Amino acid sequence: MLGLIQRVSYASVEVNGDKVGEIGPGILLLLGIQLGDTEANVDQLQDKVLKYRIFPDEHGRMNLNVEQVSGGLLVVSQFTLAADTRKGLRPGFSGAAPPEQAEKLYNYFVTRAEHLYPDVASGIFGADMQVSLCNDGPVTFLLEG
Repeated sequence: MLGLIQRVSYASVEVNGDKVGEIGPGILLLLGIQLGDTEANVDQLQDKVLKYRIFPDEHGRMNLNVEQVSGGLLVVSQFTLAADTRKGLRPGFSGAAPPEQAEKLYNYFVTRAEHLYPDVASGIFGADMQVSLCNDGPVTFLLEG
């Protein structure tokens, strides 16, 4: 399971012109689900995302997590993170989880996040989404779970 996190000043996601998710300052998580991923991978990655220290403290050092700054979490499915780009000029997706499995784990991730954290928004799995954001820093990390 792969999570690309970006520290944002704001982020939103639209489907067919309708805003379906939006946060102010916080984390935009692009979530890639791979073959063999399980709920244990979700739990591990989610705990890491919520505890990862990417926000500045009073000295400007990245020592605070999203919970400590009362930031939002916007979760967007991103199967292209699971692409194999090692050869050629066209990505391969044989390492991505099948849609049924990926949707189940994505929904589990969002539901669990909503139980653990008060400010969670999400996109719609499998939809053609337009994501808008202002990357703060820029600060971007690729996490594995």
